[in-house]
Amino acid sequence: MSPIPTLPFGRTGHQSTRIVFGAAALGGMRQDKADAVLEQLLEAGINHLDTAASYGDSELRIGPWMREYRGRFFLATKTGERTAEGARESLHRSLERLRVESVDLIQLHNLVDEEGWQTAMGPGGAVEALHEARDQGLVRHLGVTGHGTRVAAMHLRSLAAHPFASVLLPFNFTMLAQEPYAADVAALRARCREQGVAVQTIKAVARRRWTDDGARKFSWYEPLLDPEAVRRAVHYVLAETDLFLNTSSDARLLPMIVEAAREPAEAPTEQALAGDVTRFGIEPLFVRGISESV
Repeated sequence: MSPIPTLPFGRTGHQSTRIVFGAAALGGMRQDKADAVLEQLLEAGINHLDTAASYGDSELRIGPWMREYRGRFFLATKTGERTAEGARESLHRSLERLRVESVDLIQLHNLVDEEGWQTAMGPGGAVEALHEARDQGLVRHLGVTGHGTRVAAMHLRSLAAHPFASVLLPFNFTMLAQEPYAADVAALRARCREQGVAVQTIKAVARRRWTDDGARKFSWYEPLLDPEAVRRAVHYVLAETDLFLNTSSDARLLPMIVEAAREPAEAPTEQALAGDVTRFGIEPLFVRGISESV
């Protein structure tokens, strides 16, 4: 069985699996279910966990693993707070919930709107507190994440204002079919390559926003479930040699994503991807001026 390829996570010094476990999948799970997911991660060799203060009970579900497995994982969390006081409190609560003394990466969660950006970056803002936390050894690196069609442009602004170690943003065929977004993403990736910044991608296997109110939902968007369509969606990301793919908050997809990641990543043809769009009714989750929020 082929291992999942690895890639330097920017300039952090960590060799991360190109599949990063999106721990939002644990937010509503019982501990025994979460433990079964951990077994899948260990078997797959995934060595990077990405959670957030706002992902339900995700940090609590990860906490019991850390006594035995802390050294196996690059551990990342996020804060949605924008002030120094709020970010400081959020980080300490995350450390307590995760049962660790430090995390490898703390990310400013969905830093896209102008007011929040100005607060976080300014005096008394979240960045100030997270710098202090890094000096205290509570965190090793700082990153920034976001949703919507303006996130790539905002990440460029963030990188100009602060030397973040990583960025995170949506990346899939229908999102990149929107030319303004594709241009912003290309500019961001170029900057990240220049500065040694890791680029994490989300929503690789998104199908569309939910249209069936009666369906059982494990994520806020409807995912692809067809194995071949999932494989093509995963390869669309991993064929780009500078990108990481963060897994879906629907844990049912984890085995399919892992299986696809173990294969040589060959970029699917545009014809094949367009066929999936038609067959499965795939739509971009974010459209400029229409649907920007989660």
